[in-house]
Amino acid sequence: MFAYFCGKEFTISSRGTHILANPIEYLKGVGPQRAELLQKELGIFTFKDLLEHFPYRHIDKTKVNLIREIGPQTDFIQIAGRITSMGIMGEKRSKRLVAEIKDSSGTLELTWFQGITWVEKMLTIGQSYQVFGKVSFFQGMPQMTHPEIEALTDEKATGRNLLEPVYSTTEKLKARGLGARQMAKLTQALFMHLNEKELPENLPDYILQQLQLVPRYRALSHIHFPPSQEAWQQAVNRLKFEEFFIAQLRMHLVKAKRHRYSRGVVFGQVGDIFNTFYEKYLPFELTGAQKRVIKEIRKDTGSGKQMNRLLQGDVGSGKTIVALLIMLLAADNGYQSCLMAPTEILARQHFAGLTKLLKDLPVNIRILTGATKAAERREILKKLEAGEIQMLVGTHAVIEDTVQFKNLGMAIVDEQHRFGVAQRAKLWNKAPVPPHILVMTATPIPRTLAMTAYGDLDYSVMDELPPNRKPILTVHRYETARSQVMGFIKAEIQQGRQAYIVFPLIEESEKLDYENLMKGYENVKAYFPEPKYWMSMVHGRQTNEVRETNMQRFKNHDTQIMVATTVIEVGVDVPNASVMVIENAEKFGLSQLHQLRGRVGRGAEKSFCILLTSAKLNNDARERLKTMCETTDGFKVAEKDLELRGPGDIEGTRQSGVLNFKLANILQDRQWLEAAREIAEKIAENDPDLSSAENLRLREYLQSLQGKTAWSKIS
Repeated sequence: MFAYFCGKEFTISSRGTHILANPIEYLKGVGPQRAELLQKELGIFTFKDLLEHFPYRHIDKTKVNLIREIGPQTDFIQIAGRITSMGIMGEKRSKRLVAEIKDSSGTLELTWFQGITWVEKMLTIGQSYQVFGKVSFFQGMPQMTHPEIEALTDEKATGRNLLEPVYSTTEKLKARGLGARQMAKLTQALFMHLNEKELPENLPDYILQQLQLVPRYRALSHIHFPPSQEAWQQAVNRLKFEEFFIAQLRMHLVKAKRHRYSRGVVFGQVGDIFNTFYEKYLPFELTGAQKRVIKEIRKDTGSGKQMNRLLQGDVGSGKTIVALLIMLLAADNGYQSCLMAPTEILARQHFAGLTKLLKDLPVNIRILTGATKAAERREILKKLEAGEIQMLVGTHAVIEDTVQFKNLGMAIVDEQHRFGVAQRAKLWNKAPVPPHILVMTATPIPRTLAMTAYGDLDYSVMDELPPNRKPILTVHRYETARSQVMGFIKAEIQQGRQAYIVFPLIEESEKLDYENLMKGYENVKAYFPEPKYWMSMVHGRQTNEVRETNMQRFKNHDTQIMVATTVIEVGVDVPNASVMVIENAEKFGLSQLHQLRGRVGRGAEKSFCILLTSAKLNNDARERLKTMCETTDGFKVAEKDLELRGPGDIEGTRQSGVLNFKLANILQDRQWLEAAREIAEKIAENDPDLSSAENLRLREYLQSLQGKTAWSKIS
């Protein structure tokens, strides 16, 4: 096979899929300069990248219509006829070239406002042409502005034999002669080098038959150059399924390997500590969801395999009490446990809450953070290694190499999205038999996203709130209603309640952020003068001590108002706070708004969340605010977030690229995702090494994706 490059012919290797690895400059019609542009503008470096630069729509030039078939509903149409008249009309700006084309059924007017001289030279009255374009109506008569027009040949008279692809391109590329049409020509040139040998089938026959999918080569060919709309749809379905399936299969094979080979410590009994706490000190009746999750975790921890479970529950669904019960289960079986939180504030809060609940039980619980004093740290490390401390709460400090446990059996990670996969892996090395891992998140992840992003973890969902929780009323108010909002806060404070006022981090610059916050603080102060009202302020530039002191003052009711940036997003628990005002709410993402709202509604009183915005809002912001006012269900909020922002940048998704699908969309293509997951699960269960004859090509394909999957660990 040959490609033209720098005036010479080069043989292109055609072994297996190697041809797709060829640099794009080796393709005829590209060369070094165009290659550089394609790399910069579209990220097309290789033949494979061009193959996967799919058209975003197709133009149907497969049939030639008659002029009389044009109706009010007609969009793009192709006709063939003779030019009967042509002339320039109008002056200066309204100057235009108008031509009439006639077929056996009628006449159509064609208009050009630009390139008039060139078009006039190209057209000849009495000649036959083929015309394609968008129809519009002027005074009830159909016309076409700036149509595509070319001389009619016998072959064209019946239309093309395939739909014409339209590719995304950029102004820079167009300037260098790489518009949508030229991109199509390059793709056509690429297909001259490709056949079924270069693009071998990678899915087993039984899957193709079961789901009636077209072969891979045909799918890739027809997604670019389909003979019909139906052929294009079949190609898209096949490739969407393949994207989901390969991603799901990788994850399920990793999971299957873990279930097969990973030993885990066994929590064989529910002992005295757990039972005493459950019967005497549990502060409230567990919800059905909490009981279900505890049962799932008990089953995991008793199986002799290492548990890796994601626990997602909405703000306030009671994940902490579940974590505590599991840590007590570990203690009953003679194992230590640790709870890791992303911030000092959250770690201290967990510690305070757990210490209070455990005060009458023979359990030694300690806290370790970056701020722990050296002498205390030495004492904690010594007791941990001796096994005298059963529970450790902490921040990242817990995973430092100096922290050694005697027998760590359970590691709980709170707010998963703040910790990378590598940090979690460090916990595995803290014990000869890796501890059970429970990952908790309060950012509910839509089921589809969880299936895609967390396919290698087992997951539990807590979708019930404790019975004493009152729903939070959320309202949207414009800046003009500020004084009424402040008046409402005053009324709540008079009833003994407290309020949060949160400012976003708007600017890139920390300095400007700080200035915005200070300005906001002064504005709030004008409404709430001292000594009648007292305020705390919390932001990222304060030292831990100052921040902690200000938090504590608010917690202890010494101040009625907390002015803060989003540092309070996660885990500040003040049951007496009943109002949350979010300034510039349009600048926050949905999941962040939902997290912030979860800071109120923690006591028995009715709580309110007020979203303050400027009057200028774009559609996305309006949609976000509407969602917040309509629902307090975190899962619905997350679904909407996914719809508005796409999966790529949702907080809480994995750091790996499992969501970078070229065609598949986890919201719109759920049926393909479900099918892919079901089949991948079965394969991983029945043939985890992919050694059966029917799965051989799958195995070969996964091995060809070297560097993109931990295949060496799987096989």
